[in-house]
Amino acid sequence: MDENINEEKKETAKRTVTMQGRPVTLVGDEMKVGTPAPDFKVTDNDMLPMKFSRVYGGKVAVVIAVPSLDTPVCDLEARRFNKEAEALGPDVGVLVVSMDLPFAQKRWCGAAGVKAVRTFSDYQKAEFGKNWGVLIKELRLLARAVFIVDKDGIVKYAQLVPEVAKEPNYDEVLTALRALV
Repeated sequence: MDENINEEKKETAKRTVTMQGRPVTLVGDEMKVGTPAPDFKVTDNDMLPMKFSRVYGGKVAVVIAVPSLDTPVCDLEARRFNKEAEALGPDVGVLVVSMDLPFAQKRWCGAAGVKAVRTFSDYQKAEFGKNWGVLIKELRLLARAVFIVDKDGIVKYAQLVPEVAKEPNYDEVLTALRALV
């Protein structure tokens, strides 16, 4: 009997979002405001490793997770944040992380004219997705989410978009960001 209760608790502890209305499971713990941002290693567009703490330590960082830049919603979102990032100054870094391969991200950035936002790939080990709780188990893609990390490495804002096919609340993100900068 106790075993059944434990199994029920495990089932209710699952974190999910929907993708085109279908529930999908998230791997990793929920990112909570006020906690230290977990470090992670991803790959940049030149196939070089990038460690978050080394590149963005001491800056305010807007960390954006998207499923794929080659989809309409992700394309719109990355372009929107690129436009916003142009006015933020050198003390703020905006990065977009997806499971896209680095050369696909590089091609997309060139075609979209994106220069103020840096794109990174989590394709190798899904370290970012697992550490930040946005890896979709069934698809090995990232859920749509936006996080803001302050100069001390503390998560100050977290928005996990409940439906992956929808855009985040940009006004909410930008209001939270302006409060830190």
